[in-house]
Amino acid sequence: MRTIGVRFTILYAVVFLLSGVGLLGLTYLLSGGAMTDVAPPPGLDSAQQQILQLQDQLAEVHTQQARQLLAGALLALVVMAVVSLLLGRVLARRVLRPLRTITSATRRISADSLDRRLAVTGPADEVKGLADTIDELLERLEVSFAAQRRFVANASHELRTPLTTMRASLDVAIAKPDPAASTVALADRLRVQLDRVDHLLDGFLVLARAQHGALADSAPVDLGELVGDALRELSSEVEAKRLTVTTDIASGTATQGSPALLARLVGNVVDNAVRHNEIDGWVRISGVAGEEAVVVVESGGPVFDQREVDRLARPFERLGGERIGSSGLGLSIVAAVAAAHGGQLALLALPEGGLRVSVMLPVTA
Repeated sequence: MRTIGVRFTILYAVVFLLSGVGLLGLTYLLSGGAMTDVAPPPGLDSAQQQILQLQDQLAEVHTQQARQLLAGALLALVVMAVVSLLLGRVLARRVLRPLRTITSATRRISADSLDRRLAVTGPADEVKGLADTIDELLERLEVSFAAQRRFVANASHELRTPLTTMRASLDVAIAKPDPAASTVALADRLRVQLDRVDHLLDGFLVLARAQHGALADSAPVDLGELVGDALRELSSEVEAKRLTVTTDIASGTATQGSPALLARLVGNVVDNAVRHNEIDGWVRISGVAGEEAVVVVESGGPVFDQREVDRLARPFERLGGERIGSSGLGLSIVAAVAAAHGGQLALLALPEGGLRVSVMLPVTA
C-alpha cells in the first residue's frame, strides 16, 4: 500500500514530466522543426542555383542543430525526471512533517493522559486547524471521562447509605423476640444479596480510583508479601477445595505505587485463581524482577477459548456458568490498577486447561 508521501512524490514527478514534455514540444515547434529538401524549379541561371544550394546547406545545418537541441533536451528531461523524484520525496516529507508530528503525539495520548494536548504552533493553516480540532476533541473526552468517573464514585458512595439502612432493618427484624422462621430465612437471603451489592460497589470505587490515576499514597511495595497476605485470607477456601498451591516469588520483586490498590490487584488475581478452581486443583504463583516486576498466577480448570479469555479484562465479563456468582469486576480492576501504575495485564488460556494471569509492573527504582 502506497503512503501519501509516495503518492505526493509520484504526483510531483508526473506534473514535472508533463510540463517538460510540453515545453520541449513547444521549443521544437518554435525552432521550425526539421526542414525538408525541396527540388529547385527548372530554368534557373547559375546565380540562382548557387543561392538555392546555399539555402539548402543552411537548412541542413538548421535541421542538425534542431536534432541536437532535441536530443539534448530529451537527455536533460530524463536527468530532471530523476532529480524531480528526489526533490519530490524531499518536498513531500517536508510538507507531511507536521502531520507525522501530530500522528505521533496523538498515539502517545491514552485514556489515562487525556490532559495532554498537541499545542501545535505556526501559521493558521489546515494543519494547525486539524491539530486544534484534535485538542478540542481531547478536551471534550477528558471532561466526559472525568464526569463518568465522578458519577461512578459518587453513585457508589451514595448507594452505601441505603444498603446500611437495609442491613440495620434486617438486624432489627431478627433481633425481635421469637422471630418467624420465614423472616429469618428471608433475612439470610437478603444478607447474601446485600453482600454481593456491597462487594460490587466496592469494586466500582476501586475501579474509579484506579482509572482516575491519582496515586497520592505511592510507596515501595513488596509483591511477594502481598501474595502471602492474599493466600492467608483465602486459606479456608484453599483447604475446602484441597488445592495444591506452590509459590516461587523471587526476592526483590517489588514495585512503586499505591499499597492499597496493589494489594487489591494481587488479591483479585489470587482470588480469581482460588475461587474459580476445581476440587483437588492446583495454583502456581511465581514472580521475577528484571526490567519489570512480573507476577504470574496459573490455575487449573477446563480448556477455555482465548477469544473469551481476552474479554475478561472488561467489566462484567465472566467465563462459564461456574463464574456467574462473581461480580465480573475482578480482572477489570486488575487491568485498571496495572495501567494506573504504568503496567499491563496479560491473560492466556493454557492448552492443557486453566488460565494464566500475568501482571507486569515497573520495578522499584
